[in-house]
Amino acid sequence: MKRYLDDRVSLDLKKKMVFLTGPRQVGKTTLSHALMAQSGGQYLNYDVADDQRLIVQQRWSPRAPLLVLDELHKMPNWKAWLKGVYDGKPASQQLLVTGSARLDTFRQSGESLAGRFFGLRLHPFSVREWCEQSGAAPAQALTHLLERGGFPEPCLAATHEEAERWRHQYFDGLVRNDVLEFSRITEVNAIKLFAQMLRSRVGSPLSLASMARDLALSPVTLKKYLDILEALYIVFIVRPWHGNIARAVLQAPKVYFFDTGLVQGDEGVRFENLVATALLKHTQWQVDAQGKEVGLHYIRTKDDAEVDFALSEGGQLTHLIECKMQDDKPHRALRRFADEFPATQAIQVIRDLRHSFAIGRLQMQRADEWLNALLV
Repeated sequence: MKRYLDDRVSLDLKKKMVFLTGPRQVGKTTLSHALMAQSGGQYLNYDVADDQRLIVQQRWSPRAPLLVLDELHKMPNWKAWLKGVYDGKPASQQLLVTGSARLDTFRQSGESLAGRFFGLRLHPFSVREWCEQSGAAPAQALTHLLERGGFPEPCLAATHEEAERWRHQYFDGLVRNDVLEFSRITEVNAIKLFAQMLRSRVGSPLSLASMARDLALSPVTLKKYLDILEALYIVFIVRPWHGNIARAVLQAPKVYFFDTGLVQGDEGVRFENLVATALLKHTQWQVDAQGKEVGLHYIRTKDDAEVDFALSEGGQLTHLIECKMQDDKPHRALRRFADEFPATQAIQVIRDLRHSFAIGRLQMQRADEWLNALLV
C-alpha cells in the first residue's frame, strides 16, 4: 500500500538520513518494508532482543542499500551513537530511523544531529488519501473515516466490530506499554484515567486545574501526563492564536486525538476531531516537506467568541475555519473575525450541505469536497 510520504522519503534518503515518526501502527514499518522491497535493505527493531544486540554491536550488513533502525530513540545516548554511525557509514548506504514517539523529547543528549537528517511525520488516512487508496468518493471516504478513524488496520477491517476490537487493544497497549518509557509504573493507571477523561473533552478549552481536582492530582502532574500523551502521538494540542506567542502558550489549549475513533461524543465532536487531524496533516506536510513556517491554532476571545481553527504562515493568519454539521447560516464569530482579519480566507466547513456557495467573503463549503482538496 503506497502512502503519501513514500516518494518524499525516497527522495530525502538520497541526500541525508531520514527520521520518520508518527503514531504507533500508523504504517511506518509497512512504508519501510515497501522501500526495502524496491532496492533491498535491512530492518532492525530496538524493541526486539536479537535486533537490539545487532544494533548495539553495529553488526548489520555494510552492503545493505537501505538500513532501517526502528525505535532507536529508546537506546541510551542514541543521538551520539547515531551521529557516529551516520558519519562512518558507506556513502552508498541510506539510513532511515523510525519511531512511535517524538524524537525531540525522548532521552535527550547533548549531541546535535543538525544538518544530518530530514524529519517527516506520518499521519493516519485523510479523506484525500483514503479516496486515492480505496477509490471511494469523497463523501464515502468522510463517512468511513468518521466511523473507523484513519489508522490503516481499522480502516481496512472487514467489519466495524473488528475495528473496535483493534481500537480497544491499541489504546490499552499504548498506555500500558509505551507510557512506561516516559513514566513510573505507579503512574500508568492515573495516566490511563486521564487519557480516558480527555476522550470526552475533545474540542473544548482544556482546564487542567479542574481535571486535577477530579483526579486528586496537581495541575503540574497533569501537564506532565499531557506532554507524555502528546509525545507518544496519542493526542495533539491546538493552542489559541495570538500575536504574542508567549501569551498563546498561557491560554487554554484544545486537545484532539490522532485516532478519531477514540473520541467520545456526538457526531459533531467526531467531525471536528477529524477536521483537526486533516489540518494537522496538511500543516505538518508543509513544514516537513516544503519548509514552510505554518501553524494550526484556534481563536477565542474573552467574550467567548470562538472559531474552531485558524491557519497561519510566517506569523500571519491565512485561514479561519469553522466546523458545522448542518448549519448553513454564517457563524457569527467567523464573520466577525473575517472582518478583523481581511487578508484571511474564511471558511465554514459543513458536514451535510448540498452545494458549496459564498456569502460575501465567507465560503460555505461541503466538508467532503473541502477535505479532499487539502494537500495530503
